[in-house]
Amino acid sequence: MSALSPFLRMIRGYLVQAAVLAIAVPVAIVASAVPSHAAVVEPGAHYVLTSRHSGKAIDVYNLATHDGAPIVQWDRNDGNQQQWQFVPVGSGYYQIVSRLSGKALQVASALDGAELTQQAPSTDTRQHFGVSDSDSGYVRLVNRHSRKALDVWEWSTANGARISQFTDLNGWNQQWLMVRMGGSSAPYSNVADGFAQGTTGGAGGQTVTVTNQSQLNQYVTASAPYIIRVSGTISLSPKGTELRVASNKTIIGAGANAEIVGGGFFLNGVTNVIIRNLTIRDTLMPDDDPGDDAYDYDAIQIDSGSRIWIDHNRLSRMNDGLLDSRKDTTNITVSWNQFWDNNKTFGIGWTTNVTARMTIHHNWFRNTNSRNPSADNLAQAHMYNNYLQNVTGYGNLVRGSTKAVVENSYFQSVTDPYYVQDSG
Repeated sequence: MSALSPFLRMIRGYLVQAAVLAIAVPVAIVASAVPSHAAVVEPGAHYVLTSRHSGKAIDVYNLATHDGAPIVQWDRNDGNQQQWQFVPVGSGYYQIVSRLSGKALQVASALDGAELTQQAPSTDTRQHFGVSDSDSGYVRLVNRHSRKALDVWEWSTANGARISQFTDLNGWNQQWLMVRMGGSSAPYSNVADGFAQGTTGGAGGQTVTVTNQSQLNQYVTASAPYIIRVSGTISLSPKGTELRVASNKTIIGAGANAEIVGGGFFLNGVTNVIIRNLTIRDTLMPDDDPGDDAYDYDAIQIDSGSRIWIDHNRLSRMNDGLLDSRKDTTNITVSWNQFWDNNKTFGIGWTTNVTARMTIHHNWFRNTNSRNPSADNLAQAHMYNNYLQNVTGYGNLVRGSTKAVVENSYFQSVTDPYYVQDSG
């Protein structure tokens, strides 16, 4: 196998999955060595269970980890609160166990409409489910105790609608697509690799969905922790606005079309922030000079921050940087992002101190010029499995007193793929 093949595999991964957290390859569901009514389930793997009726995923409400937490449907984001493992309990039945909490799905009773919650795993047959083929690759989840099927109550399409059980009628609100996440090696882990390990964002706080600038600003600037789901396109005004993000926040796109247009985010002196699955784009100013110096409009700017995870975003066409990490910002992981069509891409430094630590992996830089990244005065920088394509300026620049490891990356049509300045 050629040396290029790992990078071709990585690019293929971008095409089918890195663009959005909300898309994954559905598992093939066939009958094999099991009764004809049953679907094949891979024990040990994790699945997102998506409703055929609403397109939303079975979700542990508000990232709860306690017994009795309600189970609802929500816009799919493939987080741990939407991932489930099927644990065999015999006779073709499974416990369906949350990756987030380790607790099992349980119906309240044998009645139609009985609600679904999570409970500590036990031998209670209310926690046992059969997985039966439906049609077109969908399955029904039938409870052993009640013989009823899990459904979206009252055919709702709303976020937060509860998951219940009802007589098995094989309706679309009782049909679920099992999307395999790949078990413990799932590409969309909710734990950052590298120096941002331990970053939890808004975990434990309220989950909110925002659709406009006012709502987004209200929650990103709040002092309390929040998980903020961005739905659709939010255009920021005036152009170049950078919303001030407070500590303990998760800002995540709710689906493939979540985007911030005409502005971005500023993280100033904050800690424990996650930004995922967003497109942030388009603050270019036609009256600016060739160096794009007159308008400091970044997609994400971080000053003196710590424990920051920037993951699975698409950043493009900003008048200044796509991502600037400045002034001793440390313990950052930048992973699985796409940076494209920009002059100044990803700058790190603006400090005389040599304290910052940063992990940069599985990012795709294309049609850019400088700073891919430019790493100045980092105590430790680890750059691996990055793909740089059509870069007219320079690629990985290690300068100042940075100590860096650059490995397993691929440079295609890149001027000066990587080099060192000063005492780096």
